[in-house]
Amino acid sequence: MIVIYTSPGCASCRKVKQWLKDRNLSYIEKNLFKTLLNNEEIKFLLQRTENGTDDLISKRSKIMQQQKIDFDAMTFDELVTFIRENPSVLKRPIIIDETSFQVGYDSEELGVFLPAELRKIACGACNPNCPNFDGCGSTRLED
Repeated sequence: MIVIYTSPGCASCRKVKQWLKDRNLSYIEKNLFKTLLNNEEIKFLLQRTENGTDDLISKRSKIMQQQKIDFDAMTFDELVTFIRENPSVLKRPIIIDETSFQVGYDSEELGVFLPAELRKIACGACNPNCPNFDGCGSTRLED
């Protein structure tokens, strides 16, 4: 199941939800300001990142600009507590399922959330032999 961590007023969050709806993909939405993350959930998110806090923490968030936070000086548990108490520091949206993890909206990268069978069909469906290639396939090649 796809889970999306969102916040109110987040344009990228709306785009991700619309992308999923357009493809009839079910998801669970967790508003970071209504559904408080527990420690295990935060640890799970941190473990899924490739670059740790750089992938999840927004250096432009208000709290980061107001306070001089040194994540390197924090223990892992202190970091988890800080995120739980200050969910606004998290980049949004965070999209996750059993095998994939993405932060932010990137329509090309979101393809990893499509079932493998659909990705295979989509990749092979549009080629020069397709009757609609002039309209859509050639446009994809230009991108």
